[in-house]
Amino acid sequence: MVTPVNPPHQTRTSPPRPVISALPEGVRVRLLHSVYGDPRAAAELVTRLTGRQSTGLDPLPTDPADLAPALLRALRAQIRALPDDTRLLLLLAAADQYPVATHAFLRAVTAARLDTRPLETAEAAGVAHSGADGVVFRDAWTRIAAYESGSPADRRDVHRLLARVLHGAGETPRRSWHRGAGALGPSGRLAAELRGSADKARAGGRPDLARALLERAAALGTDPAQRSLLLTRAALDAWNAGDGDRARTLAAGGTADEALGGLFALRAGNATEAFDGLLTALIHRPRPAHPPRGNGSSGGEEPDDPARHLLARATEAAIYTGDLRRCREAARLADRLGIAPPGTLGGLAAAFEGRYEDARDLLRAAAGRCGPGGDPTLLVHAGIAALMLGDHTGAATATLRAAASARARGTRAVMAQAMEFRAYADFWTGRPRAGQAAATEALHQAYATGQDNGACHLQAALAMFAAITGDADVCRERAAAARSYALARGLGLPAALAQWALAFLDLTDGRFAGAAARLRALAGFGPGHGHRAIRHLATPHYVEAAARTDDTRIARAAHADYHRWATAVRSPDDLALSARCRALLTPGEEAVEHYRTALDHHAQGTRDFERARTELLFGSALRRLRRRPEARDRLRSALEAFEHFGAPHCAARARAELRALGAPAAPTHAVNPAARLTAQQLLVARMVAEGATNREIAARLALSPRTIDHHLRGVFTRLGIRSRIELVRLIAESEVP
Repeated sequence: MVTPVNPPHQTRTSPPRPVISALPEGVRVRLLHSVYGDPRAAAELVTRLTGRQSTGLDPLPTDPADLAPALLRALRAQIRALPDDTRLLLLLAAADQYPVATHAFLRAVTAARLDTRPLETAEAAGVAHSGADGVVFRDAWTRIAAYESGSPADRRDVHRLLARVLHGAGETPRRSWHRGAGALGPSGRLAAELRGSADKARAGGRPDLARALLERAAALGTDPAQRSLLLTRAALDAWNAGDGDRARTLAAGGTADEALGGLFALRAGNATEAFDGLLTALIHRPRPAHPPRGNGSSGGEEPDDPARHLLARATEAAIYTGDLRRCREAARLADRLGIAPPGTLGGLAAAFEGRYEDARDLLRAAAGRCGPGGDPTLLVHAGIAALMLGDHTGAATATLRAAASARARGTRAVMAQAMEFRAYADFWTGRPRAGQAAATEALHQAYATGQDNGACHLQAALAMFAAITGDADVCRERAAAARSYALARGLGLPAALAQWALAFLDLTDGRFAGAAARLRALAGFGPGHGHRAIRHLATPHYVEAAARTDDTRIARAAHADYHRWATAVRSPDDLALSARCRALLTPGEEAVEHYRTALDHHAQGTRDFERARTELLFGSALRRLRRRPEARDRLRSALEAFEHFGAPHCAARARAELRALGAPAAPTHAVNPAARLTAQQLLVARMVAEGATNREIAARLALSPRTIDHHLRGVFTRLGIRSRIELVRLIAESEVP
């Protein structure tokens, strides 16, 4: 049996979770990630954080000795109590796995003719056991303790042994790692080998290995200036690999780099400062002796051109702030420097200036650069361009390919970013349940990789999903969290999206004046607080709310601009929504043909949820015109769609219209939890059925435990049950996928 380890400064009557749960969500997720999810290490680390680390201003520790020293001391003592031959095998296995996995243990054992029977003692002690591919440690911290329990000389010896057996094709970076780890002292020759191996690891989709190699090269190098450059390069590799805390720590010890600082600010700081830093880096960048040829006509062309990446990220900063004037500024600078900018940059600048045809052409060119295997950053931009054009299928394809390309390249940081913009396609095309699940997972990834700005955007997207599925409390909680964070960092995009979510909630609940006021103000707040693009996208909802309050003067002007854009891009969905707006702004019988035109366009589009809302509005108008048979058909079609989408508030409005018509809705025959619960309630129910506590669910979904408790009470009420045991049985019997 393994003796439990009591972390320092922690008593049995003071459990760690309330302390951890008091941290900001991003810090909490990163903390748990950094300690491999181990509650003992988490309880120890939380007591060691500085005030700035606790609030996310400074990076968390990255050295295991700084994360949980007391836990490591106890585990090292347990390892050292084992026989020498057992400890040697454990050291060899640990060196093969930590901090870089090299998969050479069995070859090393064979080459050194080691007897593996002493591992039985480790298994009896509960420390590790033999597996098909080598040694399986009890947990990550035991593996680290096994490595650190060896003497420096023993560690060098096992690294050299592992280096000798790594001689296959493609194993150069891992061999170099062990050679560097087995070095006695500084070596310029070995540092150069490590740098070359880092380039190979990066090209092979292993930025995490490249980072480790560069860190070791910096430690072995003899030139202080070169060491600083290596640490800066290692910081970028760490960031791309998803280790934001290590990236920020390495950057602090490296050469000041405006591009890297701009990237950090873009993903976790002030977006306006990010834009300024990225453009400054672009101006100061070294001019290439042979500029890249071509104009970037495909997603895979020019994947490593730093100028294009700087412009792409500057464009993202302008999008996040909502200060689209800055897109024009960046486009002018690109023209002056002779750099072909991303199509999204020129498209946004043209749209801001009202040159809609030019914007359409530029955005179409950008959206077309979404071939599989392309540069993930440019694929994200292709998805953004497709979203602006109303091409939701194209947006979904581009963002999924961006995530797949980022996964293949080992750039975890881009994967969550791709899902930020995929969320729009999901809720526009009526996939709130799937979209909510994907956005929730992306939210966790954004926090884990230190991308709090992206997490804020995902919080706002989840607020919109909650508005669609009728989870009013979740919508307000997520929207409040997103707006609070966004307004402090000048992030106009998530601030506006959260405001739109609240307005949609008002709209579906019949609070039309409140919805109109929120939507009217979206762009009026100015950069960093609102967003012109979000206001434009929300125009159909604004027109609906304004029409219900008989205050249509501003709404008519907003619709005129929306119609001009829809006519330019010829998106069936945008044309459908423009026709719906015209119907809402037209009195009596004249509105009918506009509704029919809207439904004709919807038939060619992909926004099925908005098609159902058009049918609801059309059915309501037909009821008032006493066209009962067609009104009944439209309303029942809308009701069926809303029930399929899991939008109870909209379904309730359709039922109310049917009752007013004297045509009660057909029973829905909800026979399983998926049909009876909202999307958020179903997610909570599944986690409870898997054995998670309320606090564990709250941590995973980035919600408060009080909100989870509220959802669970709602689950019990809707399902007519009283206990978690009944819930587990019901979920199992329903065979919910």
